[in-house]
Amino acid sequence: MSERIAIVEDEQNIRENLAFALDREGYRVETYGDGLDAWQAFQNELPDLLILDIIMPRMDGLELCRKVRTLSENVPIIFLTSRDEEFDRVLGLELGADDYLCKPFSMRELLARVKVLFRRIALGREAASASDEELLQVGDLELDLRRYTARWRETTVGLTVTEFMILHALARRPGHVKTREQLMNEGYPHDTFVSDRTIDSHIKRVRKKFLAIDGAFDGVETVYGLGYRYTEGSS
Repeated sequence: MSERIAIVEDEQNIRENLAFALDREGYRVETYGDGLDAWQAFQNELPDLLILDIIMPRMDGLELCRKVRTLSENVPIIFLTSRDEEFDRVLGLELGADDYLCKPFSMRELLARVKVLFRRIALGREAASASDEELLQVGDLELDLRRYTARWRETTVGLTVTEFMILHALARRPGHVKTREQLMNEGYPHDTFVSDRTIDSHIKRVRKKFLAIDGAFDGVETVYGLGYRYTEGSS
C-alpha cells in the first residue's frame, strides 16, 4: 500500500498543485485548508508524512506540529513558509519538524525531499534487517534500530526519524568527533538540501528531550570548531 501524505495549506492553488503532484507520484493524499481541521482528523489517524504551512487561520503550522508531536515523534514533517526569517525555520525544526521549504519552491524539490524522508526510514529498516544486532547499547543509552526508538536508563525518549539517525551516527562511535558535514551525510543520506544550522537545531532538540528525563545528561558534547561527539560515560 502506498504512503499516505497530508497537506495542510490554506492557499488553495498551492494545496491543489501539491496534491496533484504527489498523487501522480503514487502517494495517497489528503488535504486540509487549516490546522484545526487537520488536527481533528489526526486525532483519529495520523498520516505517514505531513506537509504543513506555517501561517494558517484558526491553528498555524507551529501549533499543529506541537500537537502532532504529542501523539507521535515518528511521523516525518516538512514545513512550508512564506517568510524568509531564519527564526521561523529554526523554530519549526526545534518543535520537531524534519525539514522545511521556503516559498516559492519548485515542485521537483518538494518531491525530492518527500522521497528522501521515506528513503531514510526504509534505509534504517534495511540496515536493521541486515544486521545481526537490532539494538545498540552504549552505556545507559539503548537504540532500537528496527523501531527507531531510544531509551535512557530504561525510560523511552521520543525522537523523530531525523533525531534518531543523528543520535545513532554519534552513539555508534562514542568518543569520536563527528563534524556537522558528517552528521548531515549520515542523518540525511542522499539529501543535498540541509545546512549546518539544521543539524544544530536537531542536536538542541535531542539534548532537551534527554535532559527532561535526566537533568544531569551530558552525552552529546559540542566540540567547538569541529562538531559533536557522544560521550559514553556521561552522567
